[in-house]
Amino acid sequence: MLLASIDWDRLPRHVAIIMDGNGRWAAQRGQPRIAGHRAGVEAVRASVDTGARLGLGALTLYAFSTENWKRPRYEVDALMRMLRKYLRIELDEIDRQNIRFQTIGRTAALAPNVREEIGRAFNKTAKNTGMVLSVALNYGGRAEIVDACRAAVQEIMREGKSPDQLSEEDIAGALYTSDLPELDLLVRTSGELRISNFLLWQSAYAEIHVTETLWPDFRRAHLLEAVVDYQQRSRRFGGLKLVANAK
Repeated sequence: MLLASIDWDRLPRHVAIIMDGNGRWAAQRGQPRIAGHRAGVEAVRASVDTGARLGLGALTLYAFSTENWKRPRYEVDALMRMLRKYLRIELDEIDRQNIRFQTIGRTAALAPNVREEIGRAFNKTAKNTGMVLSVALNYGGRAEIVDACRAAVQEIMREGKSPDQLSEEDIAGALYTSDLPELDLLVRTSGELRISNFLLWQSAYAEIHVTETLWPDFRRAHLLEAVVDYQQRSRRFGGLKLVANAK
């Protein structure tokens, strides 16, 4: 029924998801937090498959923030092990679906074995032409803007220009997501009404969809619901003239 409601000419080009609620899901079942993270892997699988089948240009998943290092060491280690395992198990299917895999964030700070697995996935899918799957790791929106400003200033100074000539376009071109379409739809699970330092620059005019569903329970239908909700919005981008959602 939901598929019948999709307007295939007005799909969001870029969807990002704040994957929240793993801890609450586990607590509701009397299980340790790590059980919620494990259960969330199926939600990742469903979202990636759905995005690819819809023909989205890009899907970005918020997996590990710069603030998540504050969590207990055993939880951080478990998250990194699950990431490596996911990539090993799912890489062939990701490649089969013509998905291009990449990460965004300060990934140089990750452990060598994690970077190795990421590099393998990146290289295997580098020539794919379908949906771009970006996993945000050691990512923070404020950190991204700082990194982009530094890179943009260095670039314009190499060109012999003054830092006073720095423009929004210069910064946008230096963001981690500069090779991706503009963010159209930001989805947050678990009912929280905040964006948690995620894609701050890119979210300026993105439509936001919040679902009460906890991330481990998020499936194809929930992503389709978010897309249908997006297609019902009238996007003004700060102006008065209504702008139709465009593919």
